[in-house]
Amino acid sequence: MELDDLKKTWQENTIQKPQNKNIMEMIMHKSYGPLAALRRSYLKQILVMALMPFLLLLTNADNIQAPLTSILFWSYVALCIGVISFSFYDYRIVEKMQGMDKVVKQNLEHQIAILETRLRWKVMGLRIALLFLILLTEIVPYFQHYAVLDKWHSLPLLARFGCYAVLLIVQFFLSPIVLHRKFGTHLEYLKQLANELE
Repeated sequence: MELDDLKKTWQENTIQKPQNKNIMEMIMHKSYGPLAALRRSYLKQILVMALMPFLLLLTNADNIQAPLTSILFWSYVALCIGVISFSFYDYRIVEKMQGMDKVVKQNLEHQIAILETRLRWKVMGLRIALLFLILLTEIVPYFQHYAVLDKWHSLPLLARFGCYAVLLIVQFFLSPIVLHRKFGTHLEYLKQLANELE
């Protein structure tokens, strides 16, 4: 009787080990799983932000000098470079997590915490960048004249600030939702899988 109980316990322990191995395979797989999804999301963000300044230049193909001498354009380029470098660092963290041979649960949880913190920083950075662009929109017409900004400044001050307030409120609520959908859900799933590890 005791031998049967020992055999049964031994079989249950051998069944649990492949489950842990399956979780690790799911986490580390190069083409599917939460790390692969995060890696693709960061790569897409890098590519889109790299293409945005070129798309702005294409919209002004008839007068290419106009955007090249604009402080708004170069501020937007600086913003894009900031987002690219931030996303590239996150991409490298995920890539290192995928390349680990033996992942210790504490190390995995630490990397997840770093990515979650950086996601919160990204939300705050986007809010600051929007405030900076609004400030530039209000200040630039005093130094450089553009037809679009002149039309914008011909509107009453209350209407402009009302539009800015609506934009800030929409960005305040929408930005965390979008970032959570793009990155947060994968991080939560990764955290859940890490908690299932022994």
